[in-house]
Amino acid sequence: MTNTEFSNPLIEQRADPWIYKHSDGYYYFTASVPEYDRIEIRRARTIEGLASAKPAVAWRKYKDGPCSANIWAPEIHYTDGKWYIYFAAARTTETTDGLFDHRMYVLENDFANPLEGNWTEKGQIKTAWESFALDATTFEHAGKLYYVWAQKDPDIPGNSNLYISEMADPWTLRGRQTMIAKPEHAWEMIGFSVNEGPAVLKRGGRIFISFSASATDFNYCMGLIWADENADLLDASSWTKLPQPVFQTNEETALYGPGHNSFTVGESGEDVLIYHARSYKEIQGDPLYDPNRHTRAQVFGWNEDGMPNFGVQIPEGGIKR
Repeated sequence: MTNTEFSNPLIEQRADPWIYKHSDGYYYFTASVPEYDRIEIRRARTIEGLASAKPAVAWRKYKDGPCSANIWAPEIHYTDGKWYIYFAAARTTETTDGLFDHRMYVLENDFANPLEGNWTEKGQIKTAWESFALDATTFEHAGKLYYVWAQKDPDIPGNSNLYISEMADPWTLRGRQTMIAKPEHAWEMIGFSVNEGPAVLKRGGRIFISFSASATDFNYCMGLIWADENADLLDASSWTKLPQPVFQTNEETALYGPGHNSFTVGESGEDVLIYHARSYKEIQGDPLYDPNRHTRAQVFGWNEDGMPNFGVQIPEGGIKR
């Protein structure tokens, strides 16, 4: 552990936070905005600096049709010399607001600074089913680009499972698509049966994927699966799920429903967990429309057995670790 301290919340009213440190030395930040109507990007030289960085709007939703509602969980990635933003979007119709009717899309930008240049729509990323799908992330391993996402299989009860596929390019899947996790424990099925929000972490010869489970109120929490780095990542048997959540509501520090995380590296090389959580338990109305899931950051460590140890949520304001 280091004694790095973050002022939490890092960024208010930004859920599903994603922070990526690029080779240019900048940290890049994307997240869901409360209006669910646009995709913003920020960049700063430090993680703390993202709080005051001016956001640039990369893309806005359409007035109707596909990509006209509920723009969720954008992530910015850099692959083969270009920037990509993966996000989920729904369509509005005369009878629905598009809730839980999402599909996955990707934008591309070949400008050096992604806050500038033009974002081009590369379209919907097609999977094995035309069903509710969201929360895509990508990672490179052993010379291959992989795509991990959450989707509803029409033949499996529940809301979403986690899948992995190899990519032919940053907007096209190829080969088999494998389910690597589905809700099976009680803590994954409170309110909704959900595995979503995957984030990839590599260390010590293992590939870890964190994910979020249950409804987006105080029951929301993080789980973890892992595979050996030399295993066939498209083989479901390569992945092991821990039987208990690895990060969850902390009544003592009064932080509720942590989840939809990402990972980054601090300025001193420390491992940092980025996540959202609320500072109150009781919510009026649908939790999805409560805007106060704030972005938070804290350093985490590793156990002797090589597993990540996220500890408990640190209080508002931050403490030294």
